[in-house]
Amino acid sequence: MSSTQTSISARRRWLSSERIAQEVLETIGFKILETRKKIILNDIEIGEVDAIAVDDKGTLYAVEVKAGKADITGVRQAYINALLLNAKPVIVCKGFADDAAKELAEKLGVQVIQLSDVFLVESEELNIVVRDVIEETLTEYLELFYSFNPYIKPDYIEILQAIYTTSTADEAAEKLGIDVATLMKKIDDLRKIGVIPKWAKKYSTIKRIAQLVIQKQSLASALDESKKLVENIKAIYDQLKQFQNMLTALGQQIQRISSYLSKLESKLGKEEKTEAQNVT
Repeated sequence: MSSTQTSISARRRWLSSERIAQEVLETIGFKILETRKKIILNDIEIGEVDAIAVDDKGTLYAVEVKAGKADITGVRQAYINALLLNAKPVIVCKGFADDAAKELAEKLGVQVIQLSDVFLVESEELNIVVRDVIEETLTEYLELFYSFNPYIKPDYIEILQAIYTTSTADEAAEKLGIDVATLMKKIDDLRKIGVIPKWAKKYSTIKRIAQLVIQKQSLASALDESKKLVENIKAIYDQLKQFQNMLTALGQQIQRISSYLSKLESKLGKEEKTEAQNVT
């Protein structure tokens, strides 16, 4: 993946290779005496070797580390640097760039310790690679989750449910009552409308996407139901508010009638009292 490759700079890759090369040299019996040894000639710095090492016999080695493969220039430089330091030349790399580099190394007595790509990837670099892969995968699935319209035709939902609940295309086709070729055609139709992305090739990947689509469909349905519930509650609240207003108005009307009856009763009482006094 391009983003993974660009995330590891050439400088970081070389430093990673240098550390691993030193560990490998120590593992096979060398002792690292010095790293990044300057080559001084007549008080002038003319070069540098990646490490100075010694074996169990006391033989001194000038070590060059290559993140890639050793070419003719690299072999020649390793030989000259070792000669200036009165040491034997060693290159730790991923092999030779070509036959010419190999022939020259044998002719000059340059020892080459060849490591595979696996040895030249340490935990820090591997962590970057794995993290980038995970980030890219998550991005792809998140884009899928948020990009398409969740309202899919019922027959497509049936296909996705069959895929989601089975382990193979044969099982899904049998569950739908169709042959595998027809199922593949329907999956292609889902690709055309953007439900299944074009990068999803394996059935296990398509199954995960089907699960994601169905879950989003369920979420969308749940949100619709919640929206309807909220609207119903609001309607009931409005009706209760209207009913409360009616009760308040009725209460006020009853209060006015009660007040009127009280006044009427008081008036009638006064009239009866006046009439009784007149009779007397």
